[in-house]
Amino acid sequence: MSDYKRVKLACYTANLSMSVISNISPVLFITFRMIYGVSYSLLGLLVLINFCTQLTVDLLFSFFSDKFNIEKSVKLTPVLCFIGLLIYALSPLLFPQHAYLGLVIGTVVFSASGGLGEVLISPVIAAIPSENPDREMSKLHSVYAWGVVFVIIIATLFIMVCGAQKWYCLVFLLMLVPFLSSILFFKAKLPDMKPEGKGLSIKKLLSDKSMLMCILLIFLGGASECTMAQWASGFIEKALGIPKAAGDIFGVAAFSLMLGLGRTLYSKNGKNAIKIIFLGFIGAAVCYFTAALTLNPIIGLIACAVTGFCVSMLWPGSLIVASDYRPDGGVIMYALMAAGGDLGASVTPQLVGIITDLSMKNPGILHIAANLGLQPEQAGMKLGILAGGLFPLVAIFVSFKILKKGEKR
Repeated sequence: MSDYKRVKLACYTANLSMSVISNISPVLFITFRMIYGVSYSLLGLLVLINFCTQLTVDLLFSFFSDKFNIEKSVKLTPVLCFIGLLIYALSPLLFPQHAYLGLVIGTVVFSASGGLGEVLISPVIAAIPSENPDREMSKLHSVYAWGVVFVIIIATLFIMVCGAQKWYCLVFLLMLVPFLSSILFFKAKLPDMKPEGKGLSIKKLLSDKSMLMCILLIFLGGASECTMAQWASGFIEKALGIPKAAGDIFGVAAFSLMLGLGRTLYSKNGKNAIKIIFLGFIGAAVCYFTAALTLNPIIGLIACAVTGFCVSMLWPGSLIVASDYRPDGGVIMYALMAAGGDLGASVTPQLVGIITDLSMKNPGILHIAANLGLQPEQAGMKLGILAGGLFPLVAIFVSFKILKKGEKR
């Protein structure tokens, strides 16, 4: 196996590991609520902890990238993922009276791996000689999306066959992904990753208005993608009233399938990333509001699934746009972009959880919900998703401004 082929496989499995750690909690939201009585706010907090930990790692690399051994950090990424998932799976055993605490600790550890992956895996792929680096970047991110499909289907089938009480065995099974990635990275020779950002200070990057617009773009893209990705399972089951197995396969897995399809299509034929992003935000806003406002569960399910195609290029497309503006950005630029994306991905899922809990206690909202024939939980989750739809709505105007600016270059 050639060095570059091994490195690519290692990066692909590292991104598969990221799909595991980003989605394992959301697919188990209702399981944790049923077994441990965890509130929606605390469930949303797991997502917040995940992305805030990733954000912390992103910022550390943004300000102190010259202090890290890049190659060792890359190879440490799947190892941390494996350890975090192990703690997560053993939480009922390690903390029998406080299983949620174990979930939090495991989340912090594997989220640190996710932060390293976001900052370092894309630059590794970018450093490998290629005729079309933009499409290689899209291919890398499409692997993440197909990984989500894999996680959702495996999780759904596992819970159907083995029962929700055995959820920790599912985590043990998924730990094979970072284990494989660790083996591939162990003997892989990474491409020459020159510290391109050396001499290019974070202050210089942040004083660049185009760079700030790109960070805002990926912030809104992360919010638009991850809110639906994190809450679709619970929303489809509780707000739309569709059984979990059917909802996870035809809603959540379909969302990820569409996400992978969009990224794969771009990796084959894609160009003009900012135009694709602009159209994606329009589609995402329409899907969010449709899912939140419709009383027809099938239409809501379809809206959740189609959102995946609309948001497919928001995150990788933002990286492409940023690298076009600042080809000299190096690891620092990727770290800043990852920080922006993780901030968006952490704020909105938690916001959905808070709005859902508050709405379920608001007499006025409960009265309106009763008149519409909705249960309190249904109304609360619909309002949460409605709030999440504000982010792609705002992003339409931001991406349009960047699109027009690009046309003038």
